[in-house]
Amino acid sequence: MSHKFDPNRQLVVVKTKLIGPAGDTLVQLAVDTGASSTLIGWHALAIVGYAPSDAFEQVEMITGSGVEKVPRIKAKRIEALGKRRLGLGIVGHTLPPSATIDGLLGLDFFRKSRLTIDFRKNLVKID
Repeated sequence: MSHKFDPNRQLVVVKTKLIGPAGDTLVQLAVDTGASSTLIGWHALAIVGYAPSDAFEQVEMITGSGVEKVPRIKAKRIEALGKRRLGLGIVGHTLPPSATIDGLLGLDFFRKSRLTIDFRKNLVKID
């Protein structure tokens, strides 16, 4: 199943359903094949009931200002592009107030799948 994306945005952004212990919410995540892990801002993670204390590990993340240790939580479920992942490890991080997205959909979500981004038709597909 293909999903349209907005060609006027600087990023390929997809609606993603995040399910946690306190409920679910829709977030806007940028498809990022340069990110090894999915990353979601703490504001969105808190809505569904996650906190930094829920981390099962701390991982190193390279940022523009250096290397940071950040918490990784295990999401109950995450759904995007017609696919669902149970127990996916998600990096929680504080996003800047100017961010126009809620995070990044990284390679860990796309593993064992075929990802197609058609810029002529403005479609993104995973199978």
